[in-house]
Amino acid sequence: MPLTQSTRDELKKFYNALVDRVLEPGDPVYIAQINQGATDAVEEIATEVDWQEGGGICLFTGQRGTGKSTELKRLKSKLEGLGAVVFYADLSEYLLLTKEVEISDFLISIAGAFSEQIEKSFGGSPGDRGYWERLTQFLQSNVELKEFGGTISGITLKAALKSDPDFKLKVQQSARGHIAQLVQDAHEFMSEAVNYVRTKVGDPDAKVVLLVDSVERIRGVGSEAMMVYESVRNLFFGHAEHLRIPLLHVVYTIPPYLSVLASGAGSLMGGAVARRLVSTHIFVDRCRIEDPAGLDLMRQVITARYPRWPNIFTAEAMNKLAVSSGGDLREFFRLIRLCLPAVRDETSLPLDIAAVKPAENAARNEMLPIPANHLAWLKRITQTHDTCLETDDDLPTLAHFLDNRIVLNYRNGRDWYDVHPLLRDVVDAYV
Repeated sequence: MPLTQSTRDELKKFYNALVDRVLEPGDPVYIAQINQGATDAVEEIATEVDWQEGGGICLFTGQRGTGKSTELKRLKSKLEGLGAVVFYADLSEYLLLTKEVEISDFLISIAGAFSEQIEKSFGGSPGDRGYWERLTQFLQSNVELKEFGGTISGITLKAALKSDPDFKLKVQQSARGHIAQLVQDAHEFMSEAVNYVRTKVGDPDAKVVLLVDSVERIRGVGSEAMMVYESVRNLFFGHAEHLRIPLLHVVYTIPPYLSVLASGAGSLMGGAVARRLVSTHIFVDRCRIEDPAGLDLMRQVITARYPRWPNIFTAEAMNKLAVSSGGDLREFFRLIRLCLPAVRDETSLPLDIAAVKPAENAARNEMLPIPANHLAWLKRITQTHDTCLETDDDLPTLAHFLDNRIVLNYRNGRDWYDVHPLLRDVVDAYV
């Protein structure tokens, strides 16, 4: 029986209710229990920033789909409630995230973003000159980038760093001999900016915080992937001291693979500890037994977005999709959305377990094929529920696993790992 118009409308509403978006504090579809369990990363970071004196660094991490950007919005609201002046910067608007990153273009992007946010809030900049204008003068007078012919502008610089790989590479190459000067200039600007903000708000001791989002999205593609991962590691380990900015409190989102070595990076940043968001614990600790409480939480998330979902899926099918997502909310939403356009028959509703298999197969095929040496590593992870990182040189491969959600991170009192549920059969069958 063909779909009625009312059913098509309902499917469409359900489909759009699961659009991936950043939730603002107070959004009615926000389910606090997802990321506020025995530990609450946002509360801990807010408290740490509140207690820090003279500036400092906090690190925030988690795999894609765990809600970092939404939680950063909550962090901003929490810090403002504690009296801080908080600025949010999405690094994807300032930096090309698919190429190698160096301290030069990274720090330039952060200072530029901070400058723009201050100008947006207060209508001006310290010394009546924004960072892009200041940087342009610095590059032309100190670094003497002759290839720009003296015609570079702040607007051109910002746009090219985000979209032009060749331009970004030229900036990196030219800045390598002037890192100390570039870092000093950026730090001086941001310190001046903190004092400017304090003057504007009328509080000489006001705590100024910059939330730097999307750093975890830096990832390479194809043959360049491993070089990009290595560059990120070098940024946070080789230049950790340069990421500390006098007077300014900075919260960096970092890629999940760095949190494996976060104690090393954090110690170089004044003892910062990476607070981590993990996938919803839909499995009992360090095994594959389904956790009813976790599955109920996943259903609560869907109910908040679309209460009429039982008209579309049986409870068994919804649980199956939750398990197949591995507890990753973004993947959960995507699997559900994959099912909806395929509905053609009114009598097929609500969809059962058999009806959701094509969506699961489509998602699985996106992660295949997997090289034999990777399968061997993944099998060790399934047996130990640890990362099984043997040498530092293997970090780029682990980064690939975590970045692409081939391996998922859970916390049931302690952190543990397992392969994506849709890959279990493939990994288990490997000899």
